[in-house]
Amino acid sequence: MEQFDYEDAEFPVREGLRLVHNETWNLTANAGNWWTGEQRVAIVAETRNALTCQLCEDRKNALSPYSVVGEHTHLGELPETVVEIIHRIRTDPGRLTEQWHKSILEQGITDAEYVEIVGVLIRSVAVDTFARAIGVPERPLPDPIAGEPSGYRPKGAKLGLAWVPTLAPEDANEEEKKMYPGGWKAPNIRRAMSLVPSEAIGFFDITDHQYLPTETMWKFSEKVRAISHVQIELVASRISILNGCFY
Repeated sequence: MEQFDYEDAEFPVREGLRLVHNETWNLTANAGNWWTGEQRVAIVAETRNALTCQLCEDRKNALSPYSVVGEHTHLGELPETVVEIIHRIRTDPGRLTEQWHKSILEQGITDAEYVEIVGVLIRSVAVDTFARAIGVPERPLPDPIAGEPSGYRPKGAKLGLAWVPTLAPEDANEEEKKMYPGGWKAPNIRRAMSLVPSEAIGFFDITDHQYLPTETMWKFSEKVRAISHVQIELVASRISILNGCFY
């Protein structure tokens, strides 16, 4: 079912954006590597709900989020540890620490489960932020599709680059190399979610349309959007500053 026709938008929306947003919702509704379709849709619902959480608001306004204790206002569909992951990443990602991440793993969430949560969350935020930017309502959540998680984990993934294991192109099999198309040299951002290849691919599918296609990122004189590459980078830099991103 197509939920992203954007016929209610005041502005024309590129066909590629409409298609990738529908693909994103379809990917979300299906079972992933570690979470069912029902759980993945619940992750999106909780991501939206996090913006109304009083504990998150109090933590964000505190000098240190770790000085504020309490309970999250949540929808009751996911374990409390998963709620903590979602709420912290959605509301105050700039102050996450490796010690916080270690505490999450100690509570029983695996590194791969964590990465899949991140992937589902950030793609839903991209879709919802786009809707808000063009002045249309958030789209309804997709209906979960029955199925069991695959349990797939890349054998070549190693610790060292980040808090979680990542997969270098030279350690990837032929299927996993789809994360690194066109001989791309795989900078850190490209490897970030490589522990769950489908999430890494899904993230860059949406990035190709909401930002720039991978093959054009370093072609600064090439114009592929209605605005220039320089203008795109100016907008990206400003957004990164506002979000406390290290971009």
